[in-house]
Amino acid sequence: MPTERFSESRFWLAGLLQTSDALFPTGAYAHSFGLEEMIRLREVFDEESLRDFLGGHLLPVLETQDLPYLRFAFQHAKNLPELCAIDREIHASKLARETREASIQIGTRRIKALQAISEAPELIAFATAIHSGDAFGHHLCAFAIQGVSENIPIDALLMTYAYQTLSGAVAAALKLIRIGQDGCQRALRHALGFLPEVIETSLSVERDQAGCFSPLLEIASMRHAFAQERLFIS
Repeated sequence: MPTERFSESRFWLAGLLQTSDALFPTGAYAHSFGLEEMIRLREVFDEESLRDFLGGHLLPVLETQDLPYLRFAFQHAKNLPELCAIDREIHASKLARETREASIQIGTRRIKALQAISEAPELIAFATAIHSGDAFGHHLCAFAIQGVSENIPIDALLMTYAYQTLSGAVAAALKLIRIGQDGCQRALRHALGFLPEVIETSLSVERDQAGCFSPLLEIASMRHAFAQERLFIS
């Protein structure tokens, strides 16, 4: 029997896998986004407390802030002035300086890396806006532009961003606490089980309602700048 040809309309999956892999040079691996200080505060120290951190801190931020803003940016990726306005809102929502800087660093690196393999006009326009000072270049906007330029379905884009957020925290935990690979995978799989509900809820969040109040995580992120020793940048 002849092999059925893989539909070119689904080639976005290969591109999404490429740009979600640790090999893709965004530098996200260098950031813990508050986890390092949460560990120093003894809020995270083993597999169970890592599960609590993922479920009690990261999933709520994804549900009511990050995923809604990813969707807003996706919807306006071809409208540069509105996309820049969304980028500035994202900037204002990140209270800790290091969290803002990490988001910008990863976002601008993603844009640069994407431009090495794509000539999508949306990438060029946003890179120009960053250069002119009209946008900061936050990662959510860069990720949304990739989604639009590569025809990635919004549900796949949301799931991938959420997965990267959770897996990045688990990878950082592996370096910071006494937890084995199996423990990391169990904690990650437990958190992933909540993603369908988290994504579904995020789809109902309106722009004037988007945001998440997570004071302990914000304080941990702010404390990181004054730590006497650090393994991660943020």
